[in-house]
Amino acid sequence: MLSPMIGWLDLSAGASGDMLLGALVDAGVPLEVIAAAVSALPVEPVTLTEEAVTRHGLGATRVHVHAPASDVHRTWADVRALLTTAALPGPVRDGALAVFERLAVAEGRVHRVTPDRVHFHEVGALDALADVVGVVAGFEHLGLTELTASPVALGSGSARGAHGVVPVPGPAVLELLAGVPVHAGPVPAEACTPTGAALLAARVHRWTTLPPMRVTRVGSGAGGRDPVELPNVVRLVLGEPAGQPEGPETEGLLLETNVDDLDPRLWPGVLADLLAAGASDAWLTPILMKKGRPAHTLSVLCRPAAVAAVQAVVFAGTSTIGLRVQPVRKVVLQRVPGSVEVLGSRVGVKVAGLDGQVLNVSVEFDDVAALARRTGLPVKEVLRVATAAAHAAHPGASGSLAHREGE
Repeated sequence: MLSPMIGWLDLSAGASGDMLLGALVDAGVPLEVIAAAVSALPVEPVTLTEEAVTRHGLGATRVHVHAPASDVHRTWADVRALLTTAALPGPVRDGALAVFERLAVAEGRVHRVTPDRVHFHEVGALDALADVVGVVAGFEHLGLTELTASPVALGSGSARGAHGVVPVPGPAVLELLAGVPVHAGPVPAEACTPTGAALLAARVHRWTTLPPMRVTRVGSGAGGRDPVELPNVVRLVLGEPAGQPEGPETEGLLLETNVDDLDPRLWPGVLADLLAAGASDAWLTPILMKKGRPAHTLSVLCRPAAVAAVQAVVFAGTSTIGLRVQPVRKVVLQRVPGSVEVLGSRVGVKVAGLDGQVLNVSVEFDDVAALARRTGLPVKEVLRVATAAAHAAHPGASGSLAHREGE
């Protein structure tokens, strides 16, 4: 059975596209893999080079993106068309589209326009396109089963952008990282760029301190500045999961609170923010409180490492003034991630089983919905085709889970 690989990002110095590129290359992703994805873009030639540097005595890799000067300001529609027609592998194309879609939505909220009317400036330039496609290609090459990250340093002060002087953290960065644990950090300058924030929002599964793992590789990606306050690097720690109880049982915490005075339109956002903060599940149960008041019980499952971030979301996003916290034990099936090709794109699949036997197969609904938007087909039709493909690739109890994982 192949051992799953997980990753953790140390974002104590913030994040940018070139820092993430450097961390991936320093961790062992061949620069040629990233360069091949970038060269597939139907734009002027863009080249990548790597440089060994030090930041406060710490060795790191800096990736330089060499692009011709351009004053083209692309809209979200322009970038979407560019990526859709590029000769990229399906997962890389879909991943890059997901990053730029988040950017378009965030910029639209900041400038009070619809996403399709957003004109990308810095993030639509050739180097930003290369950063996004290159980082997505690098993570796809690693094939991580989970990517976690520390709270993000955003910086402070002000910076000059295409629209003039803007405060730091930038408005788009705050939109992109809503619900994510962040802090200013020690450097009075921009520490996290919009491109970096969008990549983190699209790729990171959970926000936590370093999770239990057996470390196999560490990559350090350097930014262009070398501030006196700390090493300006993103560290990518790779390894195998460790520290989990033997067998199918895991330990966690159940957080609950009763809420009777919250506008129900806020609940979907709260649940989404909880999952982004590291909750493994979150749900609402309708209840009837004293004096006949209708209310909801908010229940959240999470690991101990994520409890602080989850509690912060509950208190910030709801009207509650207290939480019940109790330890729980959960029996889980062994799960192996994978993907199947559907209508020319890759759709994520989760295969679950017990004692090596396949019991359940499910497709990632977000991948299905994104594919439906791109193809113009009804979501239910894409879901039907994707589910059939997943079951054909993983035919239930007739196959071994260990065998499927190694395919």
